[in-house]
Amino acid sequence: MSKVAAAERFVAKQQQLKQEIAKAIIGQDQVVQEILISIFSGGHALLVGVPGLAKTLMVHTIAKALGLDFKRIQFTPDLMPSDILGSEILDESRQFKFLKGPVFTNILLADEINRTPPKTQAALLEAMQERSVTIAGHNYPLSKPYFVLATQNPIEQEGTYPLPEAQLDRFMFSIQLNYPTFEEEVAVVKATTSGHQPEINALFTAEEILEYQQLVREIVVADNVVEYAVKLVTATRPNHPDASEFVKTYLDWGAGPRASQNLILAAKAHALFHGKYSPDIEDVKAVAEGVLRHRLVKNYRADAEGLTMEQIIAKLV
Repeated sequence: MSKVAAAERFVAKQQQLKQEIAKAIIGQDQVVQEILISIFSGGHALLVGVPGLAKTLMVHTIAKALGLDFKRIQFTPDLMPSDILGSEILDESRQFKFLKGPVFTNILLADEINRTPPKTQAALLEAMQERSVTIAGHNYPLSKPYFVLATQNPIEQEGTYPLPEAQLDRFMFSIQLNYPTFEEEVAVVKATTSGHQPEINALFTAEEILEYQQLVREIVVADNVVEYAVKLVTATRPNHPDASEFVKTYLDWGAGPRASQNLILAAKAHALFHGKYSPDIEDVKAVAEGVLRHRLVKNYRADAEGLTMEQIIAKLV
């Protein structure tokens, strides 16, 4: 199949996919799109929202519609790395046997990841970056495709362990989940308090998703689009010689090179989702907020003046 034919097939299938997801998830179109962009770009996503906004249902529905295995871990202060990765035990023949943990799946929902100590948070680092796990000197590859969706509650900061910058940087997107509109909430209440259970059909196979991930990577990007993405990321660094007064005034820290890579990968997927065979600067702008939100560090002055990260990114874009 030619790349153009594959791209046209993908556009048709992703529209079907969104319709399938909409059977169970009302509204939240932007959130669903950013999760799908992450998956088809081979990245991970951090979902930030208050409880009760159907984060688990959303991930479960997407996993079903994609035809992928799904597992969920509830992160708690007493969770150990072995509870995620698995551990070696002695079997009846006194041989060591590896029992795989929940990390061995296609889509892993790491629920309330900031409720567990850094040692356990770090257990996900290798899995997210290398797509493999090392236990007692043995390396175990994870199933492909592999995608981590972590959730964080923006309130109740007591008893939480904020994710370190190194781990935050592993996430392609930080996705903000907001309350539904009045009409959406009415529709949600009607749908969830009746006896009807929507049937979600699997529209993809794991092999197809890997092919589409490869297709996204093979999309050609014009030099001016790459340069725009790199300039945008460079403009977030207050210690850079060309940094603007705005950035020096309101930011303590800017984004690293992984942000530039993720901007281009996400822009490629965004273009493909909209039937374009090459991303332009508008595609980079469309994904900039999700890619940069968790990579910039505001200073006390930005907080004092009530500047949100979204306002800062909009100004930079």
